[in-house]
Amino acid sequence: MLKKLMLFIGLLIAAQAAMAETKIGVVNIPLLMANAPQAAEAKKRLEQEFSPKDKQLVALGKAISKLETKLSRDAVTMSDKEKRNLERDIVSKRREAQRAQQEFKEDFSIRRNEELGKMQNRIREAVKALAEEGKYDLLLTEGVIHASKKVDVTNKVQEKLAKMP
Repeated sequence: MLKKLMLFIGLLIAAQAAMAETKIGVVNIPLLMANAPQAAEAKKRLEQEFSPKDKQLVALGKAISKLETKLSRDAVTMSDKEKRNLERDIVSKRREAQRAQQEFKEDFSIRRNEELGKMQNRIREAVKALAEEGKYDLLLTEGVIHASKKVDVTNKVQEKLAKMP
């Protein structure tokens, strides 16, 4: 019985010693996604790419508003044929605007997802590089309820991201 107790205590001490050498870190991915320099660059690229189309949609909306204003202002003095033609034109432009808006949303969503994918890959690369350089045994990202500053390595990963092209 005494041998078993001594063996158990020995295993317990060995397990504690192994745990003491284990290096664990936690990375806050949402914080990295928000603060990484690549995120700002991606946002700027998306704005540059989609700004012209957005301006076209705004201009189309203004044109529809002008036509609607004209219809409400001049409807009394217009002939039935002019009024019908103007109403058809307004309906047609609204449909065109809706189609263009839907295409814009879909295109923007696809491009945003591409940029997010690139960001996630870069973050993964930075985390992996930090894990190898810092000789971490375990780096956690999601599902962590609390992490002390001692194990939070988000700033270190952010520094790595800043150095990446």
